[in-house]
Amino acid sequence: MPNSIRVESLDQEGRGVAHLAGKVIFIQGALPGEVVSYVTHEKKPNYEVAHVGQIIKPAPLRVAPRCAHYTICGGCSMQHLDARAQVAAKQRVLEDSLWHIAKVKPDIVLPAIYGDTWGYRHRARFSSRYVEKKGGALIGFREKRSSRVADMRSCEVVPQRISRLLVPLRGLVNSLSIHDRMPQVELAIGDKTDALVLRILEPLAEHDEELIKRFADHHRVQFFLQPRGPDSAKPFYPVSDGLLSYSLPEFELHMEFAPTEFTQVNAAVNAVLVRRAIALLAPGPGERVGDMFCGLGNFALAIARSGASVIGLEGSRELVARAHANAAGNGLGQSTQFMVADLFKIDTSRLASLGSLDRMLIDPPRDGAIELVKALQGGGPARIVYVSCNPATLARDSGVLVHAKGYALAAAGIVNMFPHTSHVESIAVFDRVQ
Repeated sequence: MPNSIRVESLDQEGRGVAHLAGKVIFIQGALPGEVVSYVTHEKKPNYEVAHVGQIIKPAPLRVAPRCAHYTICGGCSMQHLDARAQVAAKQRVLEDSLWHIAKVKPDIVLPAIYGDTWGYRHRARFSSRYVEKKGGALIGFREKRSSRVADMRSCEVVPQRISRLLVPLRGLVNSLSIHDRMPQVELAIGDKTDALVLRILEPLAEHDEELIKRFADHHRVQFFLQPRGPDSAKPFYPVSDGLLSYSLPEFELHMEFAPTEFTQVNAAVNAVLVRRAIALLAPGPGERVGDMFCGLGNFALAIARSGASVIGLEGSRELVARAHANAAGNGLGQSTQFMVADLFKIDTSRLASLGSLDRMLIDPPRDGAIELVKALQGGGPARIVYVSCNPATLARDSGVLVHAKGYALAAAGIVNMFPHTSHVESIAVFDRVQ
């Protein structure tokens, strides 16, 4: 049986892991306990990267992928694994990262945060490419192991009404004079608006504008045009102030955002995450709380509802302005302060200049918050809640907090923000012990 092998475990990218003749074999599409044949597409002295050729003995937790494009599209990597098992696998990735990288274990493993596994994406960045031999415009995610655009006619992880737009969108792009000068269509869904941001490399012709307006009216979407970087995106039709919104009803918050500004992909899970984060942080009236990498105020305004005073730091000037506006719009301008700061370069003196902080929430991008945690000194916040989108950098930063800064890892658990992908979001709680 050529290239057949028994799969032992999953790695952090959701690939099956096996060993053969002293080499590690990473097999996309394979699950622990399975016997599979595999096709190698990258070979190194100590490992190989492959994909499944044939499943000879399937695992009990293997399921049929729902998406017709799953074998080609690179948007999802774990649809072949039962959704509950995906959550368990991500919890293992988190715990393994914390132990192997930082030699720390949480005192309490928090229950996983999860929600619907289909139709959950309220944000997506689809590539658009005109390929004449494939009949014109393709709109979708990139293919697995390729820069080519997948030939997608549906998508199971966006709402059905958006999935049904993929084929009409292809027709729209084909009809435009700049069909080969539109590399991207970005989706942003608000409570009342489905926005599509067209990245255009040349101006639209008058006929193009009419076609887009007709499409918007028929499908009840709003188009934005983005001629340059994300900040250049402006509402095209229907004309509006260019803002979308989402709500956090538990905190009586109405949050506005522009379609290219960062918001969480999974709006339903975000609401649960904010609730969990505030409950774990436990801010009290009169306390001073720091919200680091605060964005547009997703956590800061919920913290302020507790009666605490919040200072938020963020590297993006545009997001800081949005946070100010959201605070004012929710009647929280007096209890919040937002500042532009490069938290990847923060040092002890800059952090100390903020004054004493009773508690701190950290929500960094994938690179983590190493300079911030290194800048903490004795007498720092009594509790830190760390929301992470990368278990490796969370583990690295946890090592500094626990082994160098006098904190204990009180609790940690995963947040399944991206079902059917290997992306691991998590939340951790650190208490100062000295």
